[in-house]
Amino acid sequence: MNTSSQILVLNGPNLNMLGVREPDLYGSATLGDVEELCRKTASELGLSVTCRQSNHEGELVTWIQESRTAFQGIVINAGAYSHTSIALLDAIKIAAVPVIEVHVTNVHAREEFRHHSYVATVAVGSISGMGIDGYAFALRRMAKLISSSTRK
Repeated sequence: MNTSSQILVLNGPNLNMLGVREPDLYGSATLGDVEELCRKTASELGLSVTCRQSNHEGELVTWIQESRTAFQGIVINAGAYSHTSIALLDAIKIAAVPVIEVHVTNVHAREEFRHHSYVATVAVGSISGMGIDGYAFALRRMAKLISSSTRK
């Protein structure tokens, strides 16, 4: 694994409230716990991660656009923007790096409006309902994707 592989871990609106927001659905883990898990997992895989969170769609779009030259992949939990944001969809297309979508809860077992994700239409994969472990799964898969693309 190339130790310089940089992965952007993005979290969208309300994910800063993990641990407080509906703990019966989201559990007690905080965003800090998510970021710690991502750093630990990335280190085990020889990756570097940059973790960011914003409640603002435009800021997420800008970070995704910047990933085109700064990162080899994106792990994203776009929160509610997954289901509403064509702007994120377009930014991901522009970025042209592999994207894996993560949701802490099983969005398909929730309200019908959560069943469609614009992000999923351009992601190489989606992980939902695995709690914060979904982030670690996503990073493991991203490591394999990057490894196989660098061997070509």
